[in-house]
Amino acid sequence: MLRPIAIATLVAGTLDILFAMILTLAYGRQVPDMLRYVASGPFPGATDMGAAGALLGLLVHFALMAVMAAFYVWLASQPRQEHLRTMPIRGGIAYGVTTYAIMNWIVVPLRFDTPLPPKPLSIATQLFAHIVLVGIPIALIAARHLLGRRA
Repeated sequence: MLRPIAIATLVAGTLDILFAMILTLAYGRQVPDMLRYVASGPFPGATDMGAAGALLGLLVHFALMAVMAAFYVWLASQPRQEHLRTMPIRGGIAYGVTTYAIMNWIVVPLRFDTPLPPKPLSIATQLFAHIVLVGIPIALIAARHLLGRRA
């Protein structure tokens, strides 16, 4: 199962980080600052680490994406979860909403003390990212691998 996890991590991780970079630039902010902010989740001192902190942010982003991909691939491989293999768009949408809720309503507020509820624009952009750029690609890649393996 390492192959679909790796592919899903690279695809969803790349789509998601590119979207984050576009949003960062659209808000007039600097991409390295955004990446250092990502790194500061597990490594609070990363905001003062310059280029190394930005690279660390990229690594943290892909590590989180690997966890998300691995969990979905594992879940979809379970015998009672056939619907995740045969209806990957539905599964991807549900997974995207789930990862959105966990990250934006639990993880980020607990780590960074951000106010709840998020602003409507943040909800819209984050739901788009988690559903279209993360959940659906991971689900499609998992289904393709898992159905091909059983055929």
